[in-house]
Amino acid sequence: ALTVRFITRRFIGDYDPTLEMIYRHMAVIDGEMVHFEILDTAGQEEDSLQIEEKIKWGDGFAVVYSVTDRCSFDEVMRLCFLINHIHSSPKRNSGSEQPPVVIIGNKKDLQFDRMVSTEDGENLSKALKVPFYEIS
Repeated sequence: ALTVRFITRRFIGDYDPTLEMIYRHMAVIDGEMVHFEILDTAGQEEDSLQIEEKIKWGDGFAVVYSVTDRCSFDEVMRLCFLINHIHSSPKRNSGSEQPPVVIIGNKKDLQFDRMVSTEDGENLSKALKVPFYEIS
């Protein structure tokens, strides 16, 4: 839903969140035309080789969890570690900078179903030294 909202500028509640998709989009960022290819992994269970290939593919990462799902939050640290590890590998462009990473807590409007506090997200982002946002 987050990716579809970014591309279409509107919320579409009727889509299949279990389908992995690559979205292509162009946008003007800071006065420059940017071509995006966004891989929406849809949070499916995968083996480590599949995850590693997807991380190698990316140049930037939005690690999204649901504030109503503690297990999705618990995956954030592991994914951020993998991103850091894979992109700092000597096999990748040596001396290259780490890719941008942001942590996003989604479904902030579902306060009564919340299982992860805003403070939990903030503390994790501080520990990992990456930006953090909560959204709906």
